[in-house]
Amino acid sequence: MDAILLQILNGLDKGSAYALIALGLTLIFGTLGVVNFAHGALFMIGAFCAVTLQKILTISSISIDPEKKDFLGNPMEVKTPYVESWFGEATGQLIINWSVPLAILFAIPVMLAVGYIMERGLIKHFYKRPHADQILVTFGLAIVIQEIVKHYYGANPIPTPAPDALRGSFDFGVLLGFDPNAVIYPLWRLVYFAFSALVIGAVFAFLQFTTFGMVVRAGMADRETVGLLGINIDRRFTLTFGIAAAVAGLAGVMYTPINSPNYHMGMDFLVLSFVVVVVGGMGSLPGAVLAGFLLGILESFAAMNEVKSFFDAIYLPSIDQIIIYLVAIIVLLARPRGLMGRKGVMEE
Repeated sequence: MDAILLQILNGLDKGSAYALIALGLTLIFGTLGVVNFAHGALFMIGAFCAVTLQKILTISSISIDPEKKDFLGNPMEVKTPYVESWFGEATGQLIINWSVPLAILFAIPVMLAVGYIMERGLIKHFYKRPHADQILVTFGLAIVIQEIVKHYYGANPIPTPAPDALRGSFDFGVLLGFDPNAVIYPLWRLVYFAFSALVIGAVFAFLQFTTFGMVVRAGMADRETVGLLGINIDRRFTLTFGIAAAVAGLAGVMYTPINSPNYHMGMDFLVLSFVVVVVGGMGSLPGAVLAGFLLGILESFAAMNEVKSFFDAIYLPSIDQIIIYLVAIIVLLARPRGLMGRKGVMEE
């Protein structure tokens, strides 16, 4: 049972990232009808928002300390971050230490702006174009963004640690009556799951209980009728694109302590996220979240040594790498619209 619980936690951890990215993808497809292959790049930009804030907070002034000597006996240079000079050493170190959570506040306006510029500058010109055109242009945009990030930040991963207070492990099994140390799990991964659940809940509450969200949902169902009522649905859809970009960016910000940001991390998640969207149902927000967590858990269980050994014995190696695609094939053969997709979508 402890091994099963551990794999469920691993699956929820992976599923959180899949669900957040897939939620934004589905929101864009459901409102604008655009297949956005640049969405993984938005996840990456969010991660590098955390990197950028960390670099800003660690900008330092240099002074000479005559009391400290190097191995040649020369006075040493001492770097003091400006935040320590402004707020004091203790407060300055605390701000730097919590740079990843603070990056949420930094990333939200940045991602809203990036989403707005992307939609107004490029995506709006492809609303009525075939999906193949949308895929080509957004995939090309993703490559451009990736290369820009590579140019300015380099090709190597950049470590972005979690706050000291959240770097340890949590004895999750004790809460459920297991023996101590039976189920030890990294604390930050639990924080990431809780954060993902909070963001997903906030997006659904926003769409369900606000006037803006109700209009967006109505526009997703019948865009022309909403427009005939005198509502500027295009403006609301543009803001929805910005919200979807912000969701992907926040997923990237909080993922940085789990996987050090690098220029290709968006591509790593992109294909898997599209599989999640298709399995959940194109245009279905609950389906995207459900499929994200479901496939995350399946991928986690497929990575167990016992499972891998069994599939190796029947000449199906690397089951943990292909399980998501196998499940997608089975689901789409049985239900082309996906688990919770609307009737007629992807069934022609």
